[in-house]
Amino acid sequence: MSWTTFLTILSVIDFILVAGAIVVVLQRQREPRSMLVWILTLLLLPVLGLIFFLMAGELRIERKRRKLRRHRKRLQPSLSRSIENLESVHGQKGTKHSAESLIRIATRLSGHLPTSGNDVAIYHEDEENFLAIMEAIEQAKHHVHLEYYIFQPDETGQSLRDLLVRKVKEGVTVRLLVDYIGCWNWPRAFRRSFIEGGVKLSLFDPVVPWRGRWRVNLRNHRKIVVVDGVVGFTGSQNIGDEYRGRLAKFGPWRDTHMRITGPAVHHLQEIFVEDWHYATKEKLVSSECFPRVEAKGDQIVQVIASGPDSNARTMHHLLLSSVTGAQDSVAIITPYFAPDTTMIVALQSAAYRGLRVQLLIPSFSNHWLTLWAGRSFYEELIEAGVEIYEYHKALLHSKVVIIDDSWGMVGSANMDQRSFRINLEVTSVLYDDKLATNLRGDFDRLITKAERIQSRAINKWSFRETIVLGLARLVSPLL
Repeated sequence: MSWTTFLTILSVIDFILVAGAIVVVLQRQREPRSMLVWILTLLLLPVLGLIFFLMAGELRIERKRRKLRRHRKRLQPSLSRSIENLESVHGQKGTKHSAESLIRIATRLSGHLPTSGNDVAIYHEDEENFLAIMEAIEQAKHHVHLEYYIFQPDETGQSLRDLLVRKVKEGVTVRLLVDYIGCWNWPRAFRRSFIEGGVKLSLFDPVVPWRGRWRVNLRNHRKIVVVDGVVGFTGSQNIGDEYRGRLAKFGPWRDTHMRITGPAVHHLQEIFVEDWHYATKEKLVSSECFPRVEAKGDQIVQVIASGPDSNARTMHHLLLSSVTGAQDSVAIITPYFAPDTTMIVALQSAAYRGLRVQLLIPSFSNHWLTLWAGRSFYEELIEAGVEIYEYHKALLHSKVVIIDDSWGMVGSANMDQRSFRINLEVTSVLYDDKLATNLRGDFDRLITKAERIQSRAINKWSFRETIVLGLARLVSPLL
């Protein structure tokens, strides 16, 4: 067979496969820009585009959605029995709150009622949060459950591993669930040290091409620690030296994380148990995992899990409802800002209604394309009256929303398409004036050290920068 014949056959096969992929995109009607980007990728990058689609495209996403739903459905009856007393005692079904409409939406989307009787400590300093997690694990008597997107095999990761292994020797059951892509750089020896140390380790959705596991999309982006079913941690901080500001490459790093005691911990545990069951098939529904909880404070918390196991874009709805329902102010911190048109319009509309809308974003990022995609929206937001600030004192990695200075949200979700549609995220809604004041105070301190972006600065962007803006905006539906 000549090279000409071979290339002709290859081209025909590629044409048929690309046409089939385009049909799949058209059959699953999503956001138009995202569909268009996929079609252009398939047409302009015939081979690479097809490989990318097979690894991360709509067909794979839909299959994984169905698999996640099946696992959740199997586990739900047992989970419901394990926590049946929680919402009957601590549920806030009749609670009147300024965010009442959001409570209804969040409850319908997540299936979790807000719970009272919680005590929440917010950490704005990464070292303080890491030490608090270590201390809580040190006190563990029965089990420690950890779920992370990134768990680096560096000094920080090794110190936590050593503590976990030691707790196993003390008779504590330790389960660690990490995302396969987030932890792609683990040496074999590091992984083996957990297993040999007795830690029950599982990698979430591993990529194993020779077993037909090609998916690199739909990652587990959650950060959860639950100790003995009574103490929980969640927020935006991963495990690693950079997340404690110890790497010169990134410099200082800033997250917002929380320690929760009280009934809301059961909902964090429930999310971990569902994800663990998906990864390992093991059911964790014993009374040891869900002990009876007593009120620890007076704060109302609603834990929201979002991800591809729901047809509704839970995080997207939550943010849109928060912005459109605000009466006085909206303040947002996000490290990765690549929203869709609907979110941009919501922010503009809030500003046009006379609300003070403030957006705080880092001036540098470990994902430069997303940074410039976000900057491509600056001009239209500023024209509507939105205040945009870029923080340059540290790599700002917090994910915080404050509404009317009366309630707020802290979690793992970014304001981008991945968090809206395809990543597993966890967000805690804090219906408490004191906690909102805490978040607002931190926000105000940050913007005093940030640069407010003005229209005149945008007009000074160079020709090269405007091209980068356009390209980043074009691919923003995939970020």
